[in-house]
Amino acid sequence: MAPKALDYESMNENVKKVQYAVRGELYLRASELQKEGKKIIFTNVGNPHALGQRPLTFPRQVVALCQAPFLLDDPNVGIVFPADAIARAKHYLSLTSGGLGAYSDSRGIPGVRKEVAEFIERRDGYPSDPELIFLTDGASKGVMQTLNCVIRGEGDGVLVPVPQYPLYSATISLLGGSLVPYYLEETANWGLDLNDLQQSVAQARSKGITVRAMVIINPGNPTGQCLSEANLREILRFCYQENLVLLGDEVYQQNIYQDERPFVSSKKVLMDMGPPFSKEVQLVSFHTVSKGYWGECGQRGGYFEMTNIPPKTVDEIYKIASIALSPNVPAQIFMGLMVNPLKPGDISYEQFVRESKGILESLRRRARMMTDGFNSCRNVVCNFTEGAMYSFPQIRLPPKAIEAAKRAGKVPDVFYCLRLLEATGISTVPGSGFGQKEGVFHLRTTILPAEEDMPAIMESFKKFNDEFMEQYEDYRGYSRM
Repeated sequence: MAPKALDYESMNENVKKVQYAVRGELYLRASELQKEGKKIIFTNVGNPHALGQRPLTFPRQVVALCQAPFLLDDPNVGIVFPADAIARAKHYLSLTSGGLGAYSDSRGIPGVRKEVAEFIERRDGYPSDPELIFLTDGASKGVMQTLNCVIRGEGDGVLVPVPQYPLYSATISLLGGSLVPYYLEETANWGLDLNDLQQSVAQARSKGITVRAMVIINPGNPTGQCLSEANLREILRFCYQENLVLLGDEVYQQNIYQDERPFVSSKKVLMDMGPPFSKEVQLVSFHTVSKGYWGECGQRGGYFEMTNIPPKTVDEIYKIASIALSPNVPAQIFMGLMVNPLKPGDISYEQFVRESKGILESLRRRARMMTDGFNSCRNVVCNFTEGAMYSFPQIRLPPKAIEAAKRAGKVPDVFYCLRLLEATGISTVPGSGFGQKEGVFHLRTTILPAEEDMPAIMESFKKFNDEFMEQYEDYRGYSRM
């Protein structure tokens, strides 16, 4: 009998090719152990509230009132909610056509898109057009929509930084395109080398691949580096020369843990460069409410802004967005609140600043604690997390450990991470899930566990790592770091 359409043998082969390590084998094993009663610390995904980060008060008050507008008619509403939250809820309800239960425009609520445009103008010093901004269910949906328009088939390639966030490899596989890796240099603080970029494009072309787009993740995920203005200028010049659309994943722009390299947007650098670059280079930039000090991952609010994209293409992207009818409306309100924050003098301003500064300052301390903790371990080396939410230490595995992994039928860093999980309950992601140079092994962990828990977590990691290295090191053939 012939296989049915959704039998494994006959389903879409592109779906089978997709791999997504952040929720892969390690995560599934961690979930099993949790069901068995073991305490698991899920550091595999940048999910701040799941690791104890408290939501910001003001945005939740506003959205609560938008969700339950009958509260606004209650004479006691002013006792429970501050006046600025009430005013903001009324503002957002006035922008919708029927409240949070009604579809919005497929691009998102016009009034919220206007607030996003004003935010971008304040940030970059250049005009932004609300008609070229689409609100999305998290940045991931925007990335998927854009790649869907770029990739026409397996002959089309997208330059992606390696190590990369697996959203890109997974989506490119799903759409039947080709991932063209460009390697970040770990010894140069995960810097980007223009020669490597040119080599990657040349190699892809020699295989018959048409490279059409380039992805940057700034600040980096999983690597945590912040790109300098000089680096961004080089990238934009390269995109101009090679006729590539640049996809700027800038979702961690609020997460900066040093003062030497502040976040600078790709759009600002592009506009600063002036013509022909500012008029020619196609750029799509992404942002979200899931990261920063908001951490509202479950709300799924995001946007993308298009620069130098022709009107007919924008119309086609609108058509694709229309298939899903509308991005989720509460998430659009969260986005409006993020890009149009409280101002000095507002009743809730001081509380908002206290909460947001507290989160960012704690993250800065945690980034340092984690980096120092990893660097104190045998055969572990880790660059400082300049931005984003992750640490990406290199684990220098002894040959005996690599042999043991092969015997177990595992990739060496998967073997290490599984052993770490079983011994400590710390759920990480192996570096192989993000891509890495041949023979080099990493793991990615978030810096999100509660600050008071961090010393115990790092101590637990150090104890496991030292015992692991003790077990597998051959002192005759392998020297300690």
